[in-house]
Amino acid sequence: MPDFSLEHGLRQRGFGLVAGVDEAGRGPLAGPVVAGAVVLDPALTGHESWLAAVDDSKRLSPAQREKALALVQQHALAVGVGSASSEEIDRLGILAATIQAMLQAVAALQTQPQHLLLDYIPLRRCRLPFQLVVKGDSLSYSIAAASIVAKVTRDRWMLEADARYPGYGFARHKGYPTAAHRARLRELGPCPIHRRSYAPVQQLCLDAAALDRNG
Repeated sequence: MPDFSLEHGLRQRGFGLVAGVDEAGRGPLAGPVVAGAVVLDPALTGHESWLAAVDDSKRLSPAQREKALALVQQHALAVGVGSASSEEIDRLGILAATIQAMLQAVAALQTQPQHLLLDYIPLRRCRLPFQLVVKGDSLSYSIAAASIVAKVTRDRWMLEADARYPGYGFARHKGYPTAAHRARLRELGPCPIHRRSYAPVQQLCLDAAALDRNG
């Protein structure tokens, strides 16, 4: 379970408000990459009952993530969200697009922090000091809360995409490269939210172009 050890260490160094930042959706073949940023009350001790619902989003079921998100939104000092579309991912590359989404999430915080805790990805061009934490969403409540914000926001987006682009199964796999998704992609071809720069989608586009040229 996460705790506040990292946050308390930063506060002892004079950083009063700390934000956790995390992303969801680097690996899928479709949809945006989404980032969350969360500033939790520095008075929290870690023993508050609602924090029992907050953990690395990958460890939680969809229902548990929804419950945790509601609690984070209720108790956090500030919550910010940023995203980069599939088109931006294709143009910038996934790392630069992820950084863009994370910077947007930090900028969207109504209460600005003095320091950031990041789950591994360095935020180049960030005006704030930051600390990289490997597996940070399992160590820090701030990062875990941000991971929940990012994951639930992206999953909701993909549920809406399932209605716009039926047949791909986005509601089930959320754009990740499952066998079912790959099969539907081969059958239907890419839709507007597929990432053309990702190899499985790119190959389908090349194959389709070759078929067009050969008539």
